[in-house]
Amino acid sequence: MDDDFRMHRTGSGYGRRLQPVEVLDDTEDARDWNPHGARGRRRGRSRNGSQDRVATRCGGLGDRDSSQSRAGANNRDSVGGRDGIRSADACSDDVVADDYGSNRVLDSSAKGGACRSNGRAPLRITDGAFGGVGGQKHMSRVTRLAGSTLEAFAILLAWASFGQATSNAQIFALSDTKDLVLSNVKADAIEYKGRKAVRLTKDTEKDGFALLRGTEFQDGTIEGDIALKITTPPGVRMPGFVGIAFRARPDASRYELFYLRPGNSRSDDQAMRNHSVQYTSEPDFGWYKLRREWPAIYETYADLQPEKWTKVRIEVMGRSAKLFLNGSENPTLVVDGLKGQDLRGGVGLWSYQGEEAYFSNVSITNSTPLPVKNGSDASGTWQVRFSSDAGIFDSILQLKRDAGKVTGTSSGTLGNARPVTGTWRDGYVELSFNADWPSGGGGAGTAAVATLAGWIDGDSAGGRMKVEGRADGRWTATRKP
Repeated sequence: MDDDFRMHRTGSGYGRRLQPVEVLDDTEDARDWNPHGARGRRRGRSRNGSQDRVATRCGGLGDRDSSQSRAGANNRDSVGGRDGIRSADACSDDVVADDYGSNRVLDSSAKGGACRSNGRAPLRITDGAFGGVGGQKHMSRVTRLAGSTLEAFAILLAWASFGQATSNAQIFALSDTKDLVLSNVKADAIEYKGRKAVRLTKDTEKDGFALLRGTEFQDGTIEGDIALKITTPPGVRMPGFVGIAFRARPDASRYELFYLRPGNSRSDDQAMRNHSVQYTSEPDFGWYKLRREWPAIYETYADLQPEKWTKVRIEVMGRSAKLFLNGSENPTLVVDGLKGQDLRGGVGLWSYQGEEAYFSNVSITNSTPLPVKNGSDASGTWQVRFSSDAGIFDSILQLKRDAGKVTGTSSGTLGNARPVTGTWRDGYVELSFNADWPSGGGGAGTAAVATLAGWIDGDSAGGRMKVEGRADGRWTATRKP
């Protein structure tokens, strides 16, 4: 790799970005490392030592690694660090980010590098971003190192893009309860299994969770560590539920949920073992409805243990979500077609009665949402393909919608002109018809009920499909002109 480009670890810990820098002579001391804003300058050397570099203590949005690179060998020049952007009189000695990782507007054109919070506005480096004590010197030094106006501009662009790349990360250490908004749960700060955490308990059957304050999540990644301790008396059926809710309403009236059941994972009953990890969408698609209507689709087995920390990662993209456990690169559970109507909401820590649920080190990274919208109409002619464990089946659906009621016909491999009935809800459809299952000898097929469920997004659609007792799989459809 070119020596002018090195991996730079972001302040939030969420990935690395290539950043252009200029390598100085090995014998040159680091200068202008100013950890106290306008209070003065002192000479210093890089922590890891092999090559000294010019650095400010903190470059940009909460990045403390600009002068103390965790990767070790080569520290680099930092553009717009605390010397230029922040003033000790104007700001405390914290990273430039609010309690929930939201963006700050950095504006040093006034008061020599003062910073101010502007809610969730994007990072902006103004013309005066290198003002204040030492600011002009940093800028002139960077310009001299770049060697040209074009190179200096490239450095600024790289730094601005770094700030934007980390701005969506929200970190919740959960060493206390200040970041929780409680709904029908109780929370305590505690140390559990060697780490600081929050403990949730419930003494009511009402649904609820601890909402993480300031979260608004649509697509992206949720990570955290969770553990479970059962407190029900011996002989009482062990509940063992602990999970993370997302796209949640603050009053817990609607939310998507992945949850774990460590007790089931150790069961001698294989059916119970298969219920170790589950997905639900409350309140319309609880575990009972999903299990009875779509067996083995929204739950699965995982190797879990009670009273032991489990690392959880949830990836959400549009209508789909994946659950990963303990750092695995392969998902434990894949949900293709989330059932909830809300495309955006908070993130909550979820627990159940008769247990103690523990949560630690939760982080949320938002990504650019997929352009899906609710409300697409079902009316029209659709070319449908059913990809199942018994083969591929094609058909034409001709549908009409009257409010929430859908009627029509299906013609194709599974029978011709078969009457279709179903429901529509904000773009989500559930359809069924009496299919003719093909016989092996080429004669008349046998009767079987076919069921489709999924979302319509504009002129495309898809979801789960089954022919009762015959086949199970996914369906996709395209609206014909």
